Amino acid sequence: MPILPKFPHIDIPKSNLLEYLFPEGSRLSEEPLWIDSSNPSNCLSPKQAVSWTKRMAIGLDRLGVKSQEVVMILSPNHIFVPIAYLGIVGSTRIFSAGNPIYTVPELAYQMNNTGAKALFVHPTMVETALAAAQKAGLPRERIYLFSDRPSRPIDGIKDWRELIGTPEEARKYKWKTLYPEEAMKTIATINYSSGTTGLPKGVMISHANIIANAEQTMLIKFWDTGYDRTNHPPERNIGFLPLYHAYGQMWSMVLTVKMNIPNYIMEKFQFEEFLRVISTYKITNLQVAPPILVMLSKRPETAKFDISSVTHALCGAAPLSKELQNDITKRFGIRVTQGWGMTENTNGALFVPFKEHDNTGSVGRLVSNMECKLLDDDGKEVEVGQPGEIFVRGPNICLGYWKNEEATKETLDAHGWLKTGDIAVIDKEQRFWIVDRKKELIKVNALQVAPAELEAVLLEHELISDAAVVGITIHSEEWPRAYIVLKPEAYDKITYDDIHVYMNSKVAKHKQLVGGILFIDEVPKLASGKIVRKQMKEWAKRDAAMLEGYVRARI
Repeated sequence: MPILPKFPHIDIPKSNLLEYLFPEGSRLSEEPLWIDSSNPSNCLSPKQAVSWTKRMAIGLDRLGVKSQEVVMILSPNHIFVPIAYLGIVGSTRIFSAGNPIYTVPELAYQMNNTGAKALFVHPTMVETALAAAQKAGLPRERIYLFSDRPSRPIDGIKDWRELIGTPEEARKYKWKTLYPEEAMKTIATINYSSGTTGLPKGVMISHANIIANAEQTMLIKFWDTGYDRTNHPPERNIGFLPLYHAYGQMWSMVLTVKMNIPNYIMEKFQFEEFLRVISTYKITNLQVAPPILVMLSKRPETAKFDISSVTHALCGAAPLSKELQNDITKRFGIRVTQGWGMTENTNGALFVPFKEHDNTGSVGRLVSNMECKLLDDDGKEVEVGQPGEIFVRGPNICLGYWKNEEATKETLDAHGWLKTGDIAVIDKEQRFWIVDRKKELIKVNALQVAPAELEAVLLEHELISDAAVVGITIHSEEWPRAYIVLKPEAYDKITYDDIHVYMNSKVAKHKQLVGGILFIDEVPKLASGKIVRKQMKEWAKRDAAMLEGYVRARI
């Protein structure tokens, strides 16, 4: 029998996301909600945000972007990224964001795959954007500069404020109503994930998916108050999570509005600046990945700042050891709770209640309105305490992969069960622990790296005949490592450093081969030609000990 939540069933609205966040007739606060952490006078209130959001939607109307067509952004975090997100989504277009560190081929791939009809790009990234747009066939007149301040034209590219509607036009604009069936089918975002295997794929998340996961998450947050969202002490969040990522979108955009918690937006993560923002603005809550907690625990800069205002840290995106979890709680008085999720279930599916004191390393219990199964390799449900692959079903599960029916069928069955590729065990109290990862992808500082993507880049090199990439774990962090077969004539023509230089020019920083390179005679494969990943992982474990110093040097 499927595992059912211990949390109560909740009634989840199904509507346009904007109608959910800003209900008709509701009073809009004029207090700052999104605040530039480097300049707090640069901020937006909910009332201002609604006006700007409608103006963005009007601009897309003028540009001729149709409902359910994709609009991309390429930008670091700033206070107007939520405006782009809400304006695109609320007008029933589809939001998709590129990672700011993408190379031209990576960005062009996403533009091509989504069929993006417009691009809003930060002035610092215009060169990359224009080169990628040319490869993808996106006309220059559909590209606009996008930052939190007006920009002069660059290479003929105009500022986005020249496209959008006026405040007067915004006052008359109304969101398109989505009835429940429409909300369940209307795509809001396409966030890129590697799923369980293969190249990055666009995960289709509906309006109803986002609303469902917001409601599920808020129940966990307010569990100790009887689900009373109104009667809680003032809170302040820090928005350093990248807003192109599902984790950042849920917390820094959707829940920021729904819970009316001020969010201090950081353009990019720098550890000392992160500590300064916490200390200066008395941040109360953190949403982090394990590397941030490693920094808090290990780096000397932490002692320079007062972070005593922080009472809770939610840790997700990758497994966190219970030792580190408990160290942070003991030293800083920060209650650390874990969660588990993936882009395909919008954001989170397992959580420890935020007010619960957990010292076990558990990633929590199943959220409301979901079902779960733990299955062995034969598809049979496992006993309590035995490892099994997580399968989940519920209202926050994605619609599938954009323009990729084959990948959708491999991951989502006809009954709505999502095959996650993560291996977990459960106890009698229905607490989960993640113990392994069946899927091939590598997690680098919570960012997904698909081995197949790096292998494809390596095989483009004229001196490489075959390659396999696998994750290698050193000092509790995972990095890509390549095992390469050179062409016979290549051994005196190419070095490891040459390949690093080559890869560094082709892929983003988190995809670089920090885990090292080893030349081998043959990549182990099955008769079908599929790489024997299990054997590759054993090689990586064998190599890990001798590579610790090497990896530290490359970092």
